[in-house]
Amino acid sequence: MLSVTIYSFSFKKGIPSDDSGNGGGYVFDCRSTHNPGKYEEYKTLTGMDQPVIVFLEKDGEILTFLESVDKLVDHHVERFIERDFEHMQVAFGCTGGQHRSVYCAEHLAKHLKEKYDVRIRLIHRERGIDRNF
Repeated sequence: MLSVTIYSFSFKKGIPSDDSGNGGGYVFDCRSTHNPGKYEEYKTLTGMDQPVIVFLEKDGEILTFLESVDKLVDHHVERFIERDFEHMQVAFGCTGGQHRSVYCAEHLAKHLKEKYDVRIRLIHRERGIDRNF
């Protein structure tokens, strides 16, 4: 069964390494989307908090970004399953690893779990969260 590891991270602290032995995966840069971290009311929240989710989804910019990500990652998941690959890694980076990257990682984990029979490990590196789906 394919295992997919999904990271959120801060570019300031470097791109997460791939410990699976495959040596890579996707790294998506979320910094082009509107940053809730620039506004005082969101500074202590994360991409898992409802006010941040509403902020990010309101203008639709992050949803358009994720449509492209979903299509690309879906194709790879399907091919990796067909080819009996064991591991795939996807990482989302932003400035602080708190808002946009966390939201995107959460989105992709839910999307893949609903669509495929795969194991998901979700790591919000800068938040210290590591959980399995």
